[in-house]
Amino acid sequence: MDLFRETASFPKEEKYSLTDQIRRSSRSVCSNLAEGWYKRRYYAAFVSKLLDSCQEASETQTWLEFSLACGYISEGTFKHFFEQYEHIIAQLLTMEKKAASFCTITPSKTSK
Repeated sequence: MDLFRETASFPKEEKYSLTDQIRRSSRSVCSNLAEGWYKRRYYAAFVSKLLDSCQEASETQTWLEFSLACGYISEGTFKHFFEQYEHIIAQLLTMEKKAASFCTITPSKTSK
């Protein structure tokens, strides 16, 4: 939500490009994770949604880089959000490595 509020000050001409893109990708991190959580009965689907979340977080970082380059955010704001997304990506990758512990049915359970 902090990122959503930050983009409110972006120029109007960026509404349908940068502003919408950064808002969409940042929201997709959470929504993909939520979808994955409810698909955790299926190991592959859960892992796929975790990786989708990582991809959206990485895309958000790219939009943050554009925002900085265009002068829409300060270096400090960029660093704050970029580091938050680095942390989110690290958490998602840790979840992927330990995906079996989150799943109700893992590949080894279905092979019997």
